[in-house]
Amino acid sequence: MRSLPEVIERCSTDRGEIQLQKRDEQFEIIYNGTFLMATYNGDSERLLVKAALDSVAEPNRVLIGGLGVGFSLAEALVDPRVRQVDVVEIEQVIIEWNDYHLSGFNSRAIDDPRTNIIHADLLKYVQETVVKYDVICLDIDNGPDWIVAEPNNGLYSDRGIEQLMRILSKKGILSFWSATESAAFVQKLRTYFAFVEVKKVTQPKGEPDYVYICSGIGGF
Repeated sequence: MRSLPEVIERCSTDRGEIQLQKRDEQFEIIYNGTFLMATYNGDSERLLVKAALDSVAEPNRVLIGGLGVGFSLAEALVDPRVRQVDVVEIEQVIIEWNDYHLSGFNSRAIDDPRTNIIHADLLKYVQETVVKYDVICLDIDNGPDWIVAEPNNGLYSDRGIEQLMRILSKKGILSFWSATESAAFVQKLRTYFAFVEVKKVTQPKGEPDYVYICSGIGGF
């Protein structure tokens, strides 16, 4: 039987309430009352990055949307070909938790000289940046069909995908993490990319996670 969680910190933000809690020796993040992520299960977050990196010859610059507990960032830094990882995180408190409570679970990934933490709204950043990325990995909210923060719907819209393609290099890879399977979203992605691969990641308990890997902008 799992123990009851100990609330470590609870914060109110412009988007609602976010909470860090500890269960046994592991941490969980709760967002507006909904489970978002935890340190005891990061296989799909790592696959989100690894599968994308494995598909690129020269992944010099990587963009990760959502810092989470740092698993995706740590996975990107394992690859010696990666020169810089820009991580866009909207919640300052999550950045702070990664610097303290969560650092032991991600090998202090935010301290790596290749890491560039950007405290910003990903949607706004994608619209305004002029940087081109070889790999873009997105772990925002719980995926296209299970949105906790309503503004994140824009990321999975046609306009959102088009904005992401604008900053993706011609031979780049775009990957999405999702807590649920979304046939409709996969169909949408296939209208923009020549290749869309669906990876199912089984979980010890509960439903599987999914990772969508996209390549071939404009069919090339």
